[in-house]
Amino acid sequence: QVRLVESGGGLVQPGGSLRLSCAASGRTSRSYDMDWFRQAPGKEREFVAAISRNDRSTPYADSVKGRFTISRDNAKNTVYLQMNSLEPEDTAVYYCHVRLGRTDYWGQGTQVTVSS
Repeated sequence: QVRLVESGGGLVQPGGSLRLSCAASGRTSRSYDMDWFRQAPGKEREFVAAISRNDRSTPYADSVKGRFTISRDNAKNTVYLQMNSLEPEDTAVYYCHVRLGRTDYWGQGTQVTVSS
């Protein structure tokens, strides 16, 4: 079993930056891929970025390519999402996600609001 706790959200002006963190506990994070998803009001949850267990694969949604960077520190069981050049369209609750077998684990989410 895995427990995920996100942090780092907040209010930022357009063009600003935020760094989200997701701390995993339970099974060691070295053994699984980790993802970030987001959900804006009235919209479905959507994929943002992922990072493989060996850091060799980091796919991104087209909407965040070149602006967001996912990384992980396995010693700290933590995955990060560095978000630069934020836009109002990035406003959403951001969730950390892990899939083990057929079980999905989600964090509680952290709110990101981009507004002037």
